Amino acid sequence: MSSLSKYELNYLNKKLGRNLNQLEEIIFSAEWSEHCSYKSSKKFVKLLPTKGKYIIRGRGYDSGIIDIGENYVITVHIESHNHPSSIEPYGGASTGVGGVLRDIISTGTRPIALINSLRFSPFFDDNQKNSKSRWLFSNVVRGIADYGNCVGIPTVSGEVEFDPSFDQYCLVDVACIGMGRRENLVKNCANSTDLIIIAGNSTGKDGIMGASFASKVLQEDNRAAVQIPDPFLEKLLIEATVEAVSHGCIKVIKDLGGGGLACCLSETSDSLGKGFDVELTRVPLKEQNMSPEEIMISESQERMLYITELSRIDQLKAVFNKHNVNFAVIGEVKSHRNLIIRYKGDIVADVPSQLVAHAPLLNRPSKRPKYIDEINKNFESPKELQDPNWILLSMLSCPTIASKRWVYEQYDHEVGIRTVLRPGCGDASVLKLENGKFLSVKLDGNSKHCYLDPYNGTLGCLSEACRNVTCTGAKPIAIIDHLQFGSPEKSEVFWTFAQAIKAIVDFCKFNHIPVVGGKVSLYNQTIEGPIKPSPVIGVIGLLEKPASVIPSILQPGNSIFMVGYTNDEMGGSEYYEYRHKVKGGKVPSVNFRNDKLNRETILELITNNLVVCAHDCSSGGLAVALSEMAILGRVGFTINIDSIPNSCYSTENLLFSESHSRYIIGTNKPLEVQKLLSAKKGLIYKEIGQANSHTLKAIFERRNGDRIINLGIKQMSEKFHIIDRLMT
Repeated sequence: MSSLSKYELNYLNKKLGRNLNQLEEIIFSAEWSEHCSYKSSKKFVKLLPTKGKYIIRGRGYDSGIIDIGENYVITVHIESHNHPSSIEPYGGASTGVGGVLRDIISTGTRPIALINSLRFSPFFDDNQKNSKSRWLFSNVVRGIADYGNCVGIPTVSGEVEFDPSFDQYCLVDVACIGMGRRENLVKNCANSTDLIIIAGNSTGKDGIMGASFASKVLQEDNRAAVQIPDPFLEKLLIEATVEAVSHGCIKVIKDLGGGGLACCLSETSDSLGKGFDVELTRVPLKEQNMSPEEIMISESQERMLYITELSRIDQLKAVFNKHNVNFAVIGEVKSHRNLIIRYKGDIVADVPSQLVAHAPLLNRPSKRPKYIDEINKNFESPKELQDPNWILLSMLSCPTIASKRWVYEQYDHEVGIRTVLRPGCGDASVLKLENGKFLSVKLDGNSKHCYLDPYNGTLGCLSEACRNVTCTGAKPIAIIDHLQFGSPEKSEVFWTFAQAIKAIVDFCKFNHIPVVGGKVSLYNQTIEGPIKPSPVIGVIGLLEKPASVIPSILQPGNSIFMVGYTNDEMGGSEYYEYRHKVKGGKVPSVNFRNDKLNRETILELITNNLVVCAHDCSSGGLAVALSEMAILGRVGFTINIDSIPNSCYSTENLLFSESHSRYIIGTNKPLEVQKLLSAKKGLIYKEIGQANSHTLKAIFERRNGDRIINLGIKQMSEKFHIIDRLMT
């Protein structure tokens, strides 16, 4: 069961002055897996800026902590369950939700919202309708929905991308937001003689070696590595933990996630600078005759580790009993710094916790992928298609662009009555907080852009996530990331990862927005090859007052303005890849100064109550963004395409370019908007059209009156909601 390399074994034997026994070797294998140790990525992750005005605790912990004022805090974390979900999508996605919820309660805060980001291979064509991807998509969504709905935590936001590189595979990212009082944050400190407790589910053989399974290429359906979800037990565990924290009877909390007890005990012992002495026969088991090795590396779900002092144990037991949560005292904190594991009283493992928790970091080689140069060398711009009406209808039914109503209507996004801006109504979702403020949250990714240019592609993900939060009226205050790539052992794959890190560092430093949390997920590939580079970026935004919460719904009579400039940047666009089946071209880039200027200008417009709706331009470009706003508002519009600021050599590129830093706003105060925008030095903008209710048509026309596109909103809406029909 060991996955340690020969170098690692020699390193350990030299450090310890002896050979490892079997259990010790398995403990190190779990903690030193890529999934738990970050031995390939940690050197790069440390480059990310993590300090800022609102940040109490940044990346590198189970949850980041953000100060939102009035003695309240927000906690946030993101996780993935890619390998398990690709084998057993319902259970894999469900347990991914459960794990990130427990990361939030480990801080002492209550989970208040879930967000997800999903990646699948397309299955919309006739020959794909019965593909594995359809099965994965349906069951991942059902798994996320059932777990969140049963636990009673609203799923408020998400995004789905389809790309052929995810064939036979999927990416399932789940983030969670928590909220609590600053004085109730778990301090994470312990003294000798404090008691170590495990509570929640019993430990079984499900999820054995899950961390090691996730740290190598997916080659077989190892269902034993997939955990079994129990959301009802999770609900009890959340309530018991929140109550115990409020009584002050918990000193340390840690989720039993990847690597099971092996990682949880060693990491906690190391972070506290204390030793642990644990008896495995005290661990509640689902099955008899489990070996010490199986107990230590089981990843059975809905389990938490707690530390309390002897004088508070009876109070903690009373809370667990009240909520029908099973628990057991399994050990004691010691003054030394070793992890001592006993079985029937005999010491079966005795190793320094610091040694277990800190794998030697690797220096992975990296080089620019050959495929990038080959694509650029062989690329030819596709010929323009002849019917712009047909093109727009086709683009609206593109899997990545089409409405995800079928997905979010399965989620209970209003439980807890916090949700102010629901999924589908705005560029991000907005939650009301106890202190009277509002939180805006969004996840974004674009594997097509990142494949062709991982640096500019990642910058685009950052810009888009910030734009989405900005369009709701919120100021971006923190970023989370989830960096998903293939095998780090491949130098070309590792180069794309390093480029993504560089992009995040550059963007965050320029904008003074810190990274408050994140994960790295490597080995996302099958025997067919790696996924495309797929960093997912989440942005947390803060609003001070409800009047500033803005939807993306176009209203009759709105004057339509565009802020930003459209370039001939078609590389990785849905228009090229979905409509023309062409890879290549210039990927949209981000001008930091213009991006920030445009973002701050939109916020100023919203703050001054000059905007009725706002929407960013991203996948599908300007034509799709305007169509989405009109479909939501059930209104028509007329756009003068000659007035749109651009450098495009064709009408199709103008309509479908995915250039960044662009916003479409609707206003009932065009003169005041014009005055504010014209005062901004260097800002590129233009009033481009009008919304109306008397003619429910989308009209794109020239200044001379020639109509390039003339479509009914109803017809567009039918194409846009294609997933509803396909999945019912």
